[in-house]
Amino acid sequence: MEAASAKKKIEPIIPPKEQVYLEGPKSRSYELAFAWRVFKQFIHGFRKLHFVGPCITVFGSARFKEDHPYYESAREFGKRIADIGFTTMTGGGPGIMEAANRGAFENGGTSIGCNIRLPFEQQANTYLNKSITFEHFFVRKVLLVKYSYAFIIMPGGFGTMDEFFETLTLIQTKTITQFPIVLFGKEYYSSLWNYAEFMAQQGTISREDMKLVLLTDSIDEAMEHIQTYINQNYKVKPRNRYWWFFEKR
Repeated sequence: MEAASAKKKIEPIIPPKEQVYLEGPKSRSYELAFAWRVFKQFIHGFRKLHFVGPCITVFGSARFKEDHPYYESAREFGKRIADIGFTTMTGGGPGIMEAANRGAFENGGTSIGCNIRLPFEQQANTYLNKSITFEHFFVRKVLLVKYSYAFIIMPGGFGTMDEFFETLTLIQTKTITQFPIVLFGKEYYSSLWNYAEFMAQQGTISREDMKLVLLTDSIDEAMEHIQTYINQNYKVKPRNRYWWFFEKR
């Protein structure tokens, strides 16, 4: 009986894709085809999102339900983003993403979702003016960052942490412009903030790096911080459309 149990196949918690692009070297033809698919995803994303901005991207967990306080806060953020004339951009899924899109959509603002194709299928929420689905996380993250003037990090899990630290690293290294980052939820992020203080004490980050992020529980403070920074440092201009690129007016 024990031998039979040992031989029993253990199903993974998250079913893997048939092809995993990071599993190791493959044939040259496969690698070329993969690079071409990635290139096509980037071009499709660039064309579809070229005129959606200026955006503010909201990151956060897909697991919070409609009755959760963080869902309500994200919904209010979407509303406020629409009030200042910016586009709300999210990962396009449920939870915090849906809430932010919903707030913008219900307030007459523009709501954009950059979704991801997963083995367990993350469905796009219903509050999107425009939605685009990507096969790879790294392509999706480029588009979520590329068109935004500010970033709001709501409570979330591994994916949210990945998006937060990657965006922060890009700003810290001046790979992208120093746009404001809001970390929303003092209680939720208290341990993370304390560890950042510890890293500063150890010299692995500088004190100046801590100033790149505003930690707050106040939507008013967050929006004032974002709007003040943008107004003082940037002039937002509309993009021209050209008929020879088949861009509709």
